[in-house]
Amino acid sequence: MSKQNCRIAALQMVSGPRVADNLAIAGRLIEDAVGQGAQLVALPEYFPIIGATDADRVRAREDFGQGPIQDWLAATARRHGIWIFAGSLPLTAEAPDKMRNASLAYNPAGECVARYDKVHLFGFKKGDEAYDEAAFIEPGNQLVSVDTPFGKVALSICYDLRFPELYRALAPVDLILVPAAFTETTGRAHWEILLRARAIENQCYLLAVGQGGRHENGRLTHGNSMIVDTWGEILDRKLKGPGVVIADLDHQRIAEIRESLPALAHRKL
Repeated sequence: MSKQNCRIAALQMVSGPRVADNLAIAGRLIEDAVGQGAQLVALPEYFPIIGATDADRVRAREDFGQGPIQDWLAATARRHGIWIFAGSLPLTAEAPDKMRNASLAYNPAGECVARYDKVHLFGFKKGDEAYDEAAFIEPGNQLVSVDTPFGKVALSICYDLRFPELYRALAPVDLILVPAAFTETTGRAHWEILLRARAIENQCYLLAVGQGGRHENGRLTHGNSMIVDTWGEILDRKLKGPGVVIADLDHQRIAEIRESLPALAHRKL
């Protein structure tokens, strides 16, 4: 079956500590994207909750396959008849004091067809700014892609972006998803460079959807959600605040780039 072109959308948010409020905002952004013709939408990392502490996210975790966040995702995908890629939400881990940072994919029937648990856990320390995801997150150990009518989609989350071997292990793909909550410090330095590099080296589209702004807990996330094409060109972006980033995924464009510069076919490793 030939792959269909489609309109894809990144839904940038500035999530807070109340799940119901975040779902309401996500719902309005999805309606906006659908109104602009989006058939596939992606939410950012931790879209349902960014609390005052990491423990708030752990307390909000759900068992896989049940819970108000997952019920909402399934119902929303079904109501609009679209693909929803839920950037990440907290799911139950084997360790009682930890969570899985999981990305879920829902088809237009509202069925969860894929789950990816974040493999690479962020650690950073510079002056007074420090993060250690391993303290409260249990890592995943499997790479995941999803076959859709619009092509093969590679799943990843935030810090995964720094590990190009993850995407090469899944290649060739038509679309890379990077939901994130990049810090302002690291995002300002590296976010756009890494995104465009991943799109160029894999000769595919890339949809990067971030948290973008000042959160209630005082944290500042980088935002700059964007859609990048196979040549590394930015088709649309939003720097800060909630909003929709939207563009068309064109398979003829993918084919043309891969034919004129067959780098994937030239791979030796």
